[in-house]
Amino acid sequence: MTPELMEAGAKRRETLEAAASNTSASAGGEGFSRVALASGEVDVTHGRILYLEDVSVSFDGFKAINNLSLDIAPGELRCIIGPNGAGKTTMMDIITGKTRPDSGTVFFGSTIDLLRYKEPQIAQMGIGRKFQKPTVFENLSVFENLELALKTNKSVKSSLFFKLDSAQSDKLSEVLQTIHLSEHVSRQAGLLSHGQKQWLEIGMLLMQDPKLLLLDEPVAGMTDHETERTAELFLSLKGKHSLMVVEHDMGFIRTISEIVTVLCDGSVLAQGTLDQVQADERVIEVYLGR
Repeated sequence: MTPELMEAGAKRRETLEAAASNTSASAGGEGFSRVALASGEVDVTHGRILYLEDVSVSFDGFKAINNLSLDIAPGELRCIIGPNGAGKTTMMDIITGKTRPDSGTVFFGSTIDLLRYKEPQIAQMGIGRKFQKPTVFENLSVFENLELALKTNKSVKSSLFFKLDSAQSDKLSEVLQTIHLSEHVSRQAGLLSHGQKQWLEIGMLLMQDPKLLLLDEPVAGMTDHETERTAELFLSLKGKHSLMVVEHDMGFIRTISEIVTVLCDGSVLAQGTLDQVQADERVIEVYLGR
């Protein structure tokens, strides 16, 4: 584990233990109470929006994640690379509640224990995930896809009488501009190019005000121009949202990355700038080749 992660973890534990003592939690540091926050808030006072420590999970005896420790700062754009089978998708499954680890700690901010929640609850907390294949409503327009993605009451009655207010209209217009689809607002989603469908799905996530975005191979199958525009999009989101990007395209990674984490056999093999990890002999051996 990095010194920064250890320091952040120690400070978080001290704070939470102090809070636990004020709520009559048992002594000894085991099972101490978690600080409750107002709905929608994420405590990032310790400088981390996502925190995994010693996470492991096995499938039929195969250890897909092996004592994985990883942390991401608020507003950071973190790139994750590694060979097939390194555990990248399983890690995202654990973060989003799709897979329950055998052991370890997974926190959203300093106080939200993600292992206590299910997928829909985690999505509501502000963690959005995009899979490699775009999933949009192809028979609906770009506008209608974004409108459906709004955080609103989805009951039949509410949906029948729903009308965008000015704030929602402004947000939708802002997202359209961000995802480069303002000129295609009335176009049927099924008629968009592959890259445009990817942008639309990202836009649908943005309509839900995510704090953390998990993006799995977002530029796979894109043209060079679409890949360039996607890099611009991600860089524009950096700082406003935290992003975890899993990708194999090294050119794309070089354009957007500051810190790159290399996974192998379910744990962190190396971490640093792209130049640093590309020069690491272990990374060359297991992933990049000679």
